[in-house]
Amino acid sequence: MTSPVQARPAESAGRRALWLAFAAVVMTFLLPLAGLVMSIFALVVAIRAVPTLRSVSKPTGTAVTGIVLAALALPVSLSMAAMQLYLSDELSAYSDCRAGAGTVVAQKECVDQLEQALQKKMPFIQPGDIQFPFAP
Repeated sequence: MTSPVQARPAESAGRRALWLAFAAVVMTFLLPLAGLVMSIFALVVAIRAVPTLRSVSKPTGTAVTGIVLAALALPVSLSMAAMQLYLSDELSAYSDCRAGAGTVVAQKECVDQLEQALQKKMPFIQPGDIQFPFAP
């Protein structure tokens, strides 16, 4: 009886690191907190893949690309998650307002309230600078 052919862990380490880094980039834009965790995980896996690939004399390009992608996703996800946490009260108030808005006029009022709340929360933005072209 023969077993199915499987790639050795050392040979697939670079691809695994690259896929995890790509998933970290995607998760950063969908769910910033999950992207933060995924980018840290991808960075660790990619860094550990480099010596593994060198020990079996394989090219390390995929692992290095994974390190670069994960390292780029990390500060982006960190800043997006921090901004999301900083504006959580305003965003939840907007979500509650949108849930109760049954007309287009009521939805527009929710957007106006969100714009005003964001201007109060961030004093460096001039009044009228935040205008959403469509409802978020």
